[in-house]
Amino acid sequence: MTKISITEVVDSLTAPWQPRDLATANDAVVRIARFHGAFPWHHHDEDELFLCWNGTFRIELRDREPVTLGPGDIFVVPRGVEHRPVATEPAHGIMIERPETQQYGN
Repeated sequence: MTKISITEVVDSLTAPWQPRDLATANDAVVRIARFHGAFPWHHHDEDELFLCWNGTFRIELRDREPVTLGPGDIFVVPRGVEHRPVATEPAHGIMIERPETQQYGN
């Protein structure tokens, strides 16, 4: 049982797309990453929740309209949907997913 300062973790993230695990609860892991540029297209066999911590980024979805998130916004990418996060300026996003979820998808 340890208190975690998300602000301190955010300040330590210097490179994009290198998620850091913050906590695990039940069957989910809470991860945070610095977003900047475009992440590769991928999909997962499970849902993936994105929460925008700061800045703005969009979740591009194959054959669907993109979803733009600002601080405090949440979006869930349903399992099997091809997607990629894109940030034109540095932003930070929190992902809630299963511990075995692969960063680059299935």
